[in-house]
Amino acid sequence: MARAVAARIDDRVGHTAVRLWLLLVALMVAATAIVGAATRLTGSGLSITEWAPILGIVPPLGDADWQSAFARYKAIPQYEQLNKGMSLDAFKVIFWWEWSHRLIARSIGVVFAVPFVVFLIRGAIPRSLIPRLALIFLLGGLQGAVGWYMVASGLVDRVDVSQYRLALHLGLAFLIFALVVRTILDLSLRDTGMPSLDTITPGQRRTARLILALTFLQVLLGALVAGLKAGRSYNTWPLMDGALVPAGLLHLSPWWLNAFENAATVQFNHRLLAYVLIVLTLVHAAGIIRRADDPRARRTAGLLAAAMLGQTLLGIWTLLAWVPISLGIAHQLGALVVLSVAIIHRYALRPSPDRD
Repeated sequence: MARAVAARIDDRVGHTAVRLWLLLVALMVAATAIVGAATRLTGSGLSITEWAPILGIVPPLGDADWQSAFARYKAIPQYEQLNKGMSLDAFKVIFWWEWSHRLIARSIGVVFAVPFVVFLIRGAIPRSLIPRLALIFLLGGLQGAVGWYMVASGLVDRVDVSQYRLALHLGLAFLIFALVVRTILDLSLRDTGMPSLDTITPGQRRTARLILALTFLQVLLGALVAGLKAGRSYNTWPLMDGALVPAGLLHLSPWWLNAFENAATVQFNHRLLAYVLIVLTLVHAAGIIRRADDPRARRTAGLLAAAMLGQTLLGIWTLLAWVPISLGIAHQLGALVVLSVAIIHRYALRPSPDRD
């Protein structure tokens, strides 16, 4: 008995260490997304025209290095068409944004890989979670390649990156973040368990999953808005171009292309899904708070409704203010918060999982 209790305590201590490590990883992924938002909003994303996964860690160290980096930037269309005549000091500003974004992303690889190996050797990671953590590591490596794939789209024939590749890059970042948060919760539930939630209906559980899925879809739509700079047009609310449903939503051919390349349609879809999400979340939260007997289910439902409402209001404010950098960054941070709370709420409606 004493030996079993001691083993259980050791497991909890190990799980706590793994959770703290994963929490640091999640915070670093969030920081990368936030700095990435600042990089995009300041037009800095094309300032470094080489990938150089290893050597790129070292920034320019002298005037000759800076002149060389600046000369490479001058060779791309963005400089010629948007920033011609830019000073070296102005170039340094956009360079540091992009370099910082890449540095944090590279650092995540080290912060993830080294403890992962240590925890594996010590047996601190439950066996069922090892494949998922390995997947997270592989997705992190893929994200670096996707980031360069995105940047490369703006170096030849464009002055900005492809909205498709931006959506892929941002979506992958949020997927990695979600998987890390989910793993933290899995470890927590192994140690604390969850009561049987008899008052939660299957429909409410399905709704919680739907809200989570639609939240992720909204992130992708937001990436299309950012890629097309659609937030800097139709800066009124609740009307767009004087109407609830503006004209010109389907002027591209074939019709489905409008959902990806028509700035009006992309913004309209982003607005429409926000309305669907806020109504769905408020109705869902009201039902949970009224019927659920578990305080965690009620608390997370209320928190999700508050987060969704706050993000919606922040999005309207950002639009009306013509997407200033500060609000644009705050809106991306808000998306991370909403996604986190949606995952936590979904878990609050689950019965206790099987333990290893």
